[in-house]
Amino acid sequence: MAQETLDKQTEDLSSLLKKAALIAVALVMAVVLSVVAVRYSQASDPYIHQVLFLKGNGSRGEAIFKMNCAVCHGLEATGEVGPKLVGVSDHRTRVGLIKQVISGETPPMPQFQPEPQDMADLLIYLEQL
Repeated sequence: MAQETLDKQTEDLSSLLKKAALIAVALVMAVVLSVVAVRYSQASDPYIHQVLFLKGNGSRGEAIFKMNCAVCHGLEATGEVGPKLVGVSDHRTRVGLIKQVISGETPPMPQFQPEPQDMADLLIYLEQL
């Protein structure tokens, strides 16, 4: 009788462990799918997609930066009113950089949506800092 009880408990525990493993796999898959969906939706934004498709020119990007961004970020992007941007691409993705520039979500930075080619040029310059 004791052996039967032990066998039943072992079987129940095994069943619970299998269910827990399935739930863990489902949770991991849900997280992965949500990350993929967010990245896809960001990159599928027509403006962002167009910018990422274009080849940028760092020299033009520097000129755009100096005309539009240097007042707050400094001529050398070392920070003034706005934060230092040297090395910004080390902790921001290309999509993240574009969204930061165009969103205006971090005051006092204004919303700014340059033409796609200008944004591609600015993006290359920011990545070179």
